[in-house]
Amino acid sequence: MGILVFILYAVVAVIAIFFVIILLKFFGLWLRAIVSGAKVGLGRLVGMWIRRVSTKTIVDSRIMLVKGGMPIHTDLLETHFLTGGDVVRVSRALVAAAKAGIELPFERAAAIDLAGRDVLDAVKTSVNPKVIDCPNPETGKLTIDAVAKDGIQLKAKARVTVRVNIDALIGGASEETIIARVGEGIVTTIGSAQTYKDVLENPDNISKRVLDKGLDAGTAFEILSIDIADIDVGSNIGAKLQADQAEADLRRFQAEAEQRRAAARAREQEMLAEVQENRAKVVLAEAEIPQAIAQSFRDGNLGIMDYYKLRNLQADTDMRKSLGDQTKPGKTNE
Repeated sequence: MGILVFILYAVVAVIAIFFVIILLKFFGLWLRAIVSGAKVGLGRLVGMWIRRVSTKTIVDSRIMLVKGGMPIHTDLLETHFLTGGDVVRVSRALVAAAKAGIELPFERAAAIDLAGRDVLDAVKTSVNPKVIDCPNPETGKLTIDAVAKDGIQLKAKARVTVRVNIDALIGGASEETIIARVGEGIVTTIGSAQTYKDVLENPDNISKRVLDKGLDAGTAFEILSIDIADIDVGSNIGAKLQADQAEADLRRFQAEAEQRRAAARAREQEMLAEVQENRAKVVLAEAEIPQAIAQSFRDGNLGIMDYYKLRNLQADTDMRKSLGDQTKPGKTNE
């Protein structure tokens, strides 16, 4: 009996020590929640601790929400914490939205946060519109370059004032899409102008035409205004393109002429080769003449007198040819 009583006392002592430790660990949070009107039971705090949920984060967020007039249950806050969400920023966003009169349920705020968007920044931008530079200087591009119909280049800078559309924040396009669409609209407007002077005289026409296209469709923002901050005249792109085209045509014509010249040279070499070939044939034919005369002697078709007559005729022909060469211009008689 003495051993059983000792064991019973030991168990009670352990339980008591455990409760004392729990009380010391969570008493401050529990008391702060009760004093703030955002009651959280000790049992729930212990459960959070077992589930490895930051009790301080949940209690502070619940106090913030209760003071802001939104008594969100701790189960929702725990669930969002366990799914990797930022409970504190979501709570701040809900309070800020309530103060600004923006309807933002906790489920939507949590979904926006889990989607990777900064829900608190979105609420702030809904209240205080944001100005976006177009183009974004961080990309290294300082101006939007476009060419009017007269070939003159214009360099423009724009500032876009936007407000976050919380209802379209999930799945809506980001700032990069707004910048790209505004840049495309500016290029299209300048490109449709007859002369660059028309654009310089009325730069506000760019803003009006771009706004009329509804560039914020499908994005997470609502475009309030588009202001042309600066517009400068660039180079004469039309003249440069014409000069480049003329130079390209010149190179093409030169290449074609060189091709024809090479073909003519090749043809000339072919003709010279053909002349040499014909001359060789003449030499071969002349070499066969003595053989033919000898064969005529053997066959009895040519007599000695006929041969001498032929030689006299050849000598007479050679003399006439020699005299003809001496009488040509530039020749002198010896």
